[in-house]
Amino acid sequence: MSGRYAAMFDRLKTCGEGAFGAFVMLGDPDFATGAAILDALIEGGADMVEVGIPFSDPIADGPTIQAAAERALRGGVTTADCFALLGSFRKRHPQTPVGVLTYANLVLARGRDAFYRSCAAAGVDSVLVADAPVFEAAPFVAAARAHGVASVLIAAPNTPEATLKQVAGLGRGYTYCVARAGVTGAETGMQLDHGPLFAALERLGAPPPVLGFGISVPGHVRTALAAGAAGVISGSAIVQRIRDNAADPAAAVRAFVAEMKAATLDAQRGASAAR
Repeated sequence: MSGRYAAMFDRLKTCGEGAFGAFVMLGDPDFATGAAILDALIEGGADMVEVGIPFSDPIADGPTIQAAAERALRGGVTTADCFALLGSFRKRHPQTPVGVLTYANLVLARGRDAFYRSCAAAGVDSVLVADAPVFEAAPFVAAARAHGVASVLIAAPNTPEATLKQVAGLGRGYTYCVARAGVTGAETGMQLDHGPLFAALERLGAPPPVLGFGISVPGHVRTALAAGAAGVISGSAIVQRIRDNAADPAAAVRAFVAEMKAATLDAQRGASAAR
């Protein structure tokens, strides 16, 4: 299923665009609205979708996404509901790459094999287990591969070379590169020193680098792509708009995604002008 990522990156490279990935928490603010929000991401122009499964202790997520998980859990959304949402989304959007960002407890509660089987049945392309470090990733990767699901691994500017080799060898689809230390959250400033990381990942044959954590304004998109990222993922800024626009969260999300996706075109125009 990671073939959808390869097709997406190839298409965008031909068009001279970077990838814009959009993250939402499944079932936030409720099941029916969550389905409409998933569609709004595509209508706004998102190239890839990343989703969270509501979990009580999402340690990689900041307060905004934690609150979204709590809202979904209070509404009674279950992991089975999430797979149902994803399966329905896949029928409506057969070509869009879809990734799940989750935690080891949710995978192990179902059983690795059962979890990845459910992912495959729902049309999920990739899974990132945020709290499984690279040295513990092998059993998750093996279960994922058995069901044709890509394993996405995390890299940072301070990741040792030996670990990056493992990331390159085990990862499929894309490589999740963190923009800063800490947890997810919408920030206003961004200072990147990722050139050596991106170069190392390319040298080692890793999947394309996609930058996340703190991507919240169009300027962040342009900065990330100029630094060498193949794309970006924005999460907290989208989840904030869902929280703050209760009357029509899908419309707010659609408009924001369109603005952020447009920045991937601006970045390419700027690069062409510089040449």
